[in-house]
Amino acid sequence: MNILFLHSSILGPQSVTRTLSAALLERLQSTYPDASIAHRNLAEDPIPHISSQYLQALTDPAAPRSSAIEAEIAQSAAVMAEFKAADIIVVGAPMYNFGVPSTLKAWIDRIAVAGETFRYFASGPEGLCKGKQVFILSGRGSALSGTPWEVMDHQEKHLETLFGFLGIDDITIVRAEGVAASPDARGAALDAAQQQIAAIHFVMPASVGEPALI
Repeated sequence: MNILFLHSSILGPQSVTRTLSAALLERLQSTYPDASIAHRNLAEDPIPHISSQYLQALTDPAAPRSSAIEAEIAQSAAVMAEFKAADIIVVGAPMYNFGVPSTLKAWIDRIAVAGETFRYFASGPEGLCKGKQVFILSGRGSALSGTPWEVMDHQEKHLETLFGFLGIDDITIVRAEGVAASPDARGAALDAAQQQIAAIHFVMPASVGEPALI
């Protein structure tokens, strides 16, 4: 069992999503004591955004490669391998300007790759990451759910769409929203989210024991 935690908040220990990650980590360790757990902090160790030079190096073997591009290719391969190996992916995703942090988007661009995590057929695309579980830990300064402003959500919906496209249909969202309204509102939102985490019934991911994706 391999579990991957992604952290993307720039607020460190003060982050709502880091608080929720700690609570979920405790539950996962209790449920799967032998699991291998990896953490990737995209705020402190960001992945470069994809460049034209990087794409050229991948598509044209004869193109000259700088040492920086070689390092980027190696890093991208490591990110992909880490994602493929994970049976459970935990995504700490605060809402920044109605979307996800750009550092998280940069990670997404490294793992959403045709021929690796999805493929195209005449009838349409097929996700190749079936059997994995995803937990999205969502933090929002404003309360959007159930309001006219819910249409502004390009955070949770983007992540659900992305992972669904990759073939993952076991997605759980834990949300703490309205945390910027007041200290009391923040505390109440965190309490409700942590109660949701405490009530999660874990089921062994279908990907456990399956051969690695190729």
